[in-house]
Amino acid sequence: MSGFTFETTPWVVCEDGAAARLGRYASDMGLSRAMVVTDPGFRATGLLEPAVESLCEAGVEPIIFSDVEADPPEASIEAAVSLARAQRVDGVIGFGGGSSMDTAKLVALLAGSGQAVADVYGIDVANGPRLPLIQVPTTAGTGSEVTPIAIVTTPSDEKKGVISRLLYPDLALLDATLTMGLPPAVTAATGVDAMVHAIEAYTTRHKKNPVSDALALKALALLSGAIRRAVKDGADLKARRDMLQGAMLAGMAFANAPVGAVHALAYPLGGRFHVPHGLSNALVLLPVLEFNLPAAEGLYAELYEAVAPAGAKPSANAAARAFFEAMQAIVDDMPMARRLRDVGVEEADLDMLADDAMNVQRLLVNNPREVTRADALAIYRKVL
Repeated sequence: MSGFTFETTPWVVCEDGAAARLGRYASDMGLSRAMVVTDPGFRATGLLEPAVESLCEAGVEPIIFSDVEADPPEASIEAAVSLARAQRVDGVIGFGGGSSMDTAKLVALLAGSGQAVADVYGIDVANGPRLPLIQVPTTAGTGSEVTPIAIVTTPSDEKKGVISRLLYPDLALLDATLTMGLPPAVTAATGVDAMVHAIEAYTTRHKKNPVSDALALKALALLSGAIRRAVKDGADLKARRDMLQGAMLAGMAFANAPVGAVHALAYPLGGRFHVPHGLSNALVLLPVLEFNLPAAEGLYAELYEAVAPAGAKPSANAAARAFFEAMQAIVDDMPMARRLRDVGVEEADLDMLADDAMNVQRLLVNNPREVTRADALAIYRKVL
């Protein structure tokens, strides 16, 4: 490696209860009329209210858009953008999981620049200016609060990405108390998703660098050490904090060292069958890890140190397989679907999924081992 670049969100606040002081941060950024982007489920919890009250107390008028849909479709994003333009907001605050934060990114971009969603797909296609953007994650999974990526579901059920440094938020506000009410299944799926980000960033063929490696290792250590506790006891604040910080660090890693085949094979499950992103990653994680083992043996051995039980010291030759087995044990302990058939996929669907996966070449090129269509089909079949 002759050199590298590294970028991330410039301002991160990680503090329990910080969301109730959101108004202070928004005011410091000069906002007076901000759109709060969230989903109906999170708004119904009541956890948004202290943040909204804080905005009002700071003189920042909140315009709430709470119609975010999972795997946000173009129409949902355009509706949010139209509201932002009509209300003449001067900033955007994403409040929720990946779908809410991705929607918030695109609202900030499109309301500020006048472009349409369909105009900005791809790498560095988007133009500015962008409205000021704050992200407040309420799940420990996507790391969207520190990435320059937003994923959209097109009318043809294809997932497309908008990748631009313009999408890095100005502020990421991490408050672990917001994640305390997450159900075990959501905690499990989003947590495994974050672990995938760390693993794929560490094993990527392109743009792997010392900073992303360090972040990925620390993220994997935090996540693997906390995920069982967070699933078992939703009120374990230390576990929730470790999960949230781990997801953020993994997001910083894969924003700079891009993901590979797990995500490429997961995207069609979300687009075609509306499987939540974290669960779709979890469903194909183990067969992809095993497929990559011959090409990533040395890297897997290094990753094992982050997930190894205390006192475990396998030989160098056995460490890579031990890493796979440790990940298998974590996934097996999670309260979520294990097979594609559990989410509505049938044998007749596998060819379509393999075709769709091969269209995600922007990610497949990063995988440590080349993936053919036959390989993709075999991986899907293995977890049917």
